[in-house]
Amino acid sequence: MEKIVVLDRSAMPAHLRAPNFPHEWREYPDTPPESVVERLQGATMAVTDRVPLPASLLEQLPDLKFIAVAATGVDGIDLECCRRRNIPVSNLRDWAVCLPEHVFALILALRRNLIGYRDALQNGAWERSESYTVQLEPMQQALYGGTLGIIGHGFLGQSVAALGEAFSMQVMVADRKGAAVVRPGRVAFTEVLEKSDVLVVLCPLTDGTRGMIGGAELALMRRTALLVNCARGGIVDEAALAAALRRGDIAGAGVDVLEQEPPRDGSPLLDLKLPNLIVTPHVAWVSEQSLQVMAEQLIGNMEAFAAGAPRNLVT
Repeated sequence: MEKIVVLDRSAMPAHLRAPNFPHEWREYPDTPPESVVERLQGATMAVTDRVPLPASLLEQLPDLKFIAVAATGVDGIDLECCRRRNIPVSNLRDWAVCLPEHVFALILALRRNLIGYRDALQNGAWERSESYTVQLEPMQQALYGGTLGIIGHGFLGQSVAALGEAFSMQVMVADRKGAAVVRPGRVAFTEVLEKSDVLVVLCPLTDGTRGMIGGAELALMRRTALLVNCARGGIVDEAALAAALRRGDIAGAGVDVLEQEPPRDGSPLLDLKLPNLIVTPHVAWVSEQSLQVMAEQLIGNMEAFAAGAPRNLVT
């Protein structure tokens, strides 16, 4: 009999069917750090989305045999401790089917200056116009013929690339930052920054990608370029991005993630009131379709482990 504890059910707003193996199920809307050990005592399976499981807590859970992460990112789990204790960890993959749409919603809104036009019309610009139209500066830019740079080429990166090609964009996939040899089908990291009209960040947050795009990297980008980050907030230096936008070093940015979520201490990006910056509250993944794919894969990961054939393992 497996004892399953879901630590933050409120982060999984979808129907979760019952696993097909004997089990006890206990769930909590959310779990503060000081309650994790108590709630996981005796549990053999832990399910978490954003509740961290550091080594200091894992070492107090002798019965834990498996961790199912209800997300793609596993930066809150001490994977080294899990390897040492032989606790498999699974995550979700290829499930956020609406995220590429959100990426292009940000891109199109910025390239077509939708916020600027909305504000202008709300202030009566069309009524005052001497022409049939209203034209703001700088002039809107088409995606047609532009270059789309992608950092991170998993399922999401490939899906964004396909949409870019549908808009007749040239797609460049960045190799790892600082790579001595560029892999076939990839382009040197700095070259992608220098040549992209739209740069999309979709890689995981790791020790190697934290702070990967800062002031020096933003300085390599074109003044007419856009930056879109729908990966993790810690990958892009928020203060450096805010400064680049204020100076006009790049044309705009669309951001769905911040380093601190929720941003209780604020963020340099939230302080900006610019028509060429759009910040959304980590919702790029949210849709009924994505959530149902998530729910089915999460339960499937648990069933695979119980059957002795674990899948989607990160340890």
